[in-house]
Amino acid sequence: MKEFWDQRYSEEGFAYGEQPNAFLHSQRQRLRAGQRALVLGDGEGRNGVWLAEQGLRVTTVDYSAAGVEKSRQLARRRGVEIEALCEDVFQWQWPREAFDVAVLIYLHFPSASRPEVHRRVLEALRPAGLVLLEAFNKDQLDYPSGGPPERDMLFSAAELAEDFAAAEIELLEERVVELSEGKYHVGPGAVVRLVAHKSARASDTDKKGG
Repeated sequence: MKEFWDQRYSEEGFAYGEQPNAFLHSQRQRLRAGQRALVLGDGEGRNGVWLAEQGLRVTTVDYSAAGVEKSRQLARRRGVEIEALCEDVFQWQWPREAFDVAVLIYLHFPSASRPEVHRRVLEALRPAGLVLLEAFNKDQLDYPSGGPPERDMLFSAAELAEDFAAAEIELLEERVVELSEGKYHVGPGAVVRLVAHKSARASDTDKKGG
């Protein structure tokens, strides 16, 4: 898959546009300048750069070298700084309790590895840290607007409720939205959205190594 993403991000222009994801943008009232934000699977940097423009200190992680280079170029062009890391999340040395916000936009994993990544996301957040997630749900197979072609890599609200059971879930919904993100996310799309906060209980468990 790394080769697939390197090829996609090597194409002219920005595969998913230069503007932030609409759901992320709609949550801007939850963000504060000076917060540390982790953006996983940020591709060409559209979400991380936008967060930096809001005054957040941003670290992005993506395993496509082509995508990471484009994200750095976009940040320079827009006059902001981001820490853009070319890393595989399964091999990355995840920080613990280092971030105030974690953003996951259309970052899909097989069901066997999805819970582990989401657990690490919570571990990387400080107490009361915020998770903002949008991904395609199982119904996306009925729509031609993008996303993995395999059902196992699509999420459901029930799966996310289980993955983030240790967090305080504020919003969890499945809905059909109109996508307009570059040339690869266009038209109706079936998505699942999550807003959650790391709880003090989850933080205590992390410290005990649970």
